[in-house]
Amino acid sequence: MARKKKVKQNIKLHGIADKGMAVGRDEEGMVYFVDGPVPGDVVDVLILRKKSSFKKGVVQNYISYSDERAEPFCDHFYLCGGCKWQHLQYTSQLKYKQQAIEDAFRRIAKSDHFTCKPIMGCEQTRLYRNKMEYSFSSRRWVPQEELDTDEKVSFGPASGFHRAGAFDKIVQIEKCHLQEDLSNAIRNRVDNIAREKEWTFYNSREHEGFLRNLMVRNTTKGEWMIVMVFGDNQIEEIEFLLSTLKSEFPQLTSIYYTVNTKVNDVIYDLDLILYHGKPYILEALGHIEYNIGPKSFFQTNTLQAKKLYDVVLDMAELQGHENVYDLYTGLGSIALYVADRCKQVVGIEEIPDAIKDANSNKAYNNIENAYFEVGDVKDIFDESFIERYGKADLIIVDPPRAGLHANVCAMLNKANVDKIIYVSCNPATQARDVDLLSERYSVETIQPVDMFPHTHHVENVAILKNKGV
Repeated sequence: MARKKKVKQNIKLHGIADKGMAVGRDEEGMVYFVDGPVPGDVVDVLILRKKSSFKKGVVQNYISYSDERAEPFCDHFYLCGGCKWQHLQYTSQLKYKQQAIEDAFRRIAKSDHFTCKPIMGCEQTRLYRNKMEYSFSSRRWVPQEELDTDEKVSFGPASGFHRAGAFDKIVQIEKCHLQEDLSNAIRNRVDNIAREKEWTFYNSREHEGFLRNLMVRNTTKGEWMIVMVFGDNQIEEIEFLLSTLKSEFPQLTSIYYTVNTKVNDVIYDLDLILYHGKPYILEALGHIEYNIGPKSFFQTNTLQAKKLYDVVLDMAELQGHENVYDLYTGLGSIALYVADRCKQVVGIEEIPDAIKDANSNKAYNNIENAYFEVGDVKDIFDESFIERYGKADLIIVDPPRAGLHANVCAMLNKANVDKIIYVSCNPATQARDVDLLSERYSVETIQPVDMFPHTHHVENVAILKNKGV
């Protein structure tokens, strides 16, 4: 017989913790992490998991609501889970993001001797994304309140986003506020055509079905790209859908498609077929223009990316004679952005297609002092790399969420450069790495940049200076 779950009453939440959960304490000092509420709410918590030092749970009942609450603007807010802070005022979102970063550096990096500049917020808190990925599923996520009605319930199909914790179910989305509305129009049109034609939506359990995924990218220059991913190669149906989208959406600069029969949704190892238009869409950040392909890694908030790269440039204080390394360069976005301010910049990226994009963008912008190598940074960045390109004056790192490999931290310490600029989308792993680098470098200034309003995600730029300089 299952043990009855315990409820703890009257927990006042006072902050934000890992993954955007609200945190509070009871009268005995026990810490509670609660999914769903915002700081200032007073709640009864249904405890789902407990450890000696904390408990995790969900709200069973709200006693009172926080003054920092806001009315969610999206009809799908309570189901989707993507913009989980829509019910928190944006000024408060920024406050708690900055607080989380400062706490991470003090607690994990073990540093108190740094300046944290005020977080740079978004002027545009809706329609800020330049890339969206939608899924099609034979199974729709059905909320409990819908199941509790007397009306007939449809369990599928659905197009939209995966519900957290439900890999095989999709929340049906009519309007998402993250990308310009053409994105909604395209997704909804694909959905409508598929229902009219009675095409199958993908079943993630059985690994079968025709419609699987849709990626939509756009740029501030008004160019649009879509990538349709099909679960099987039904040639006539593919041609009908793509030709219809081409006809009905003349705004589309590029139309790609692929057939994915693998278990996972990753398309980076698949051949993408250009059905219509240009192979790239064009984006501009300041003085650099970038050709963005279907597999390109590019910051998903273009307007904030400009601010982010300007922060890097300001921290670098380049005079024109410097040798710069850009580790985890992607399509060379930061490397090319700083190229006109230094003598040489060298980027490393493990994805071959990204390096192809980097070299293409280098040529497109007539840049002659940027060089790129393909490979895993932990394998490529070694003594022989430094011998080939010369000792760096500045190293810029922009790793994935997992942060730097321990070997990379060791090599950075050994490289003994004047400055490191660390760009991170995960302040916790960034702070961990800063601690590992403290053998040689001290963090002086950090600059948070909010790239993702209404989520707990945040970018942070840290400048580390050599202790011996």
